[in-house]
Amino acid sequence: MLETKVQEAWRVLRIQSELVDGTDRLLKLGRAVTVFGGARFDQHSEHYDAAREFGLLVGRAGLPVITGGGPGIMEAANRGCQATDSVSVGLNIELPFEQEINPYQDLSLEFRYFFVRKYLFLKHAIGFVTFPGGFGTLDELFEALTLVQTQKMSAFPIVLVGCAYWRGLFDWISEEMIGQGCIDQSELRLVTLVDTPQEAADIILEHARTLEAEPATH
Repeated sequence: MLETKVQEAWRVLRIQSELVDGTDRLLKLGRAVTVFGGARFDQHSEHYDAAREFGLLVGRAGLPVITGGGPGIMEAANRGCQATDSVSVGLNIELPFEQEINPYQDLSLEFRYFFVRKYLFLKHAIGFVTFPGGFGTLDELFEALTLVQTQKMSAFPIVLVGCAYWRGLFDWISEEMIGQGCIDQSELRLVTLVDTPQEAADIILEHARTLEAEPATH
């Protein structure tokens, strides 16, 4: 029993260490855009191409890109951004499969705990752009929506790229969640569906321009 308590105490210290180290290393980053999406899309995928183009567009405009640091969409967005003068950031996580650190990161951090990583996804973000993905992508998307919905963080653009991929989910949300009163129509407007990386970049960059006179931290 005592050994278990000691292990738990050390776990708290490891969490604290990850939080302090991550915060310190990102301190000079300033405003950035966080990109989510599936790890299983390779370089021949249209979604990979779109994420790479998005990273290039916002990077050229001076915005750093933050991803989960892995393959697929994460690699593509980092790759696009790294081809510019903006900082390409990867917040990597220890996983039993899929997560391999992509080589397109100017700043690479590694985490053991999801919730520390999620906090840092949010800390510098002025917008979330989500490409097609799986359970992890949905987790990140709905956490962002929940935090904005409950006003635990300031509202910012939450953009989904790929209407064909996302439409079925949002049809269900409209029919079932709104239909049964679990959310209202105004809350669905917290997220925007677009088809192209240019549309997503335009939304993020327009929001960035409105924040130019404000402090860089939330």
